[in-house]
Amino acid sequence: MQYIVKIILSALIIFGISELGKRFTTIAAIAASLPLLSILGIFWLYNDTKDIQKIISLSTSIFWAVLPPLLFFVILPILLKNGVKFGWAMVLSTVSMFIAYSVYIFVLAKFGIKI
Repeated sequence: MQYIVKIILSALIIFGISELGKRFTTIAAIAASLPLLSILGIFWLYNDTKDIQKIISLSTSIFWAVLPPLLFFVILPILLKNGVKFGWAMVLSTVSMFIAYSVYIFVLAKFGIKI
């Protein structure tokens, strides 16, 4: 039952942001930029394990993992404004983000930081 609650709550958040985006782009953007998934993930992890060390590790890893996805939100609108079809723009933005993750993780490792 707990898994069903997690799935339904997560799906409702995604659905809500999608519906908000149809009517109120700014509000949807603010809602989407909130770390809702991170907060839910941390909450579910604590609820399941009560392990503070896991919460510390997860929240620290989330902190270090925030930067590469921002590249997606820079590249996607640039591609779309330049006439790239939506599907290709999504693919190219996503691939760029994963490349950025790979480089970012490599650079962080050089400084002794592990995500």
